[in-house]
Amino acid sequence: MLYRMEGIVIRGTDYGEGNKIITILTPSHGKQGIVVRGARKLKSRYSSLAQPFTHGDFSFFKSGQLGTLSSGEIIEPYRELREGIETAAYASYAAELCDRGIGEEDAGGYLFHQLKACFAALAEGKDPQIVIRAFEMKIAGSAGYAPLLDECASCGRTGVPFRFSPAAGGALCGNCRHKDPSAMELSDATWKLLRLFAALDLRRLGQISVKDTYKLQLRAAMRKWMDHHLGLKLKSQHFLDQWERLADRPVPEQQPPRSPEAAEGTD
Repeated sequence: MLYRMEGIVIRGTDYGEGNKIITILTPSHGKQGIVVRGARKLKSRYSSLAQPFTHGDFSFFKSGQLGTLSSGEIIEPYRELREGIETAAYASYAAELCDRGIGEEDAGGYLFHQLKACFAALAEGKDPQIVIRAFEMKIAGSAGYAPLLDECASCGRTGVPFRFSPAAGGALCGNCRHKDPSAMELSDATWKLLRLFAALDLRRLGQISVKDTYKLQLRAAMRKWMDHHLGLKLKSQHFLDQWERLADRPVPEQQPPRSPEAAEGTD
């Protein structure tokens, strides 16, 4: 049977001699596996359509688990995401979250549009740490693990200081802190950002300037949440962790060059 649908490439695997199997996330048919014949050959007319992160229109025949590409065209190549190490790292992580963190029953139109908006924001040069933290919240929600942030996950109290507890389900008030001694203390600004990310449609994400201190708290909170509830070991996550740790290192202060007179005075 011939299918035609919009999709974003979230995974690609070499297959046979010169072929690739790609997985696309679609707004109407979840995730679809498609064989693109000759995609690894230099003169292939569809090699660019099989590139990671490509948003395209795909026509394919399908009778079993995998389809075979018949024709297609690129809607948005997102070439910028493959050209820089940083953008490629964040885009790869977002794509792998969709591939491995979301089941077929949860891979619908909402997630497709959130991934598309995530890629667009990264390509536009928006702060990748903020973009990816917001997208992690979309993944958590789509997988059925959205944190409770406005009331205590244990007793339901509101309007009181909270700690963040992945084990308890989100916010934990002072009276319930004993239920998770490892619950994280977060700044008010970090709580506001978490609530913003939970409610935000990424298609409406503007430019957000966030202090490094709050970025570190956001990263730690979302990493603990994702590890506890999804438990994924992603190749892209390992690389991204190393990249972000490297970015956090302070740049050594440059000593001003010594004048010739000062240098002579040391002899």
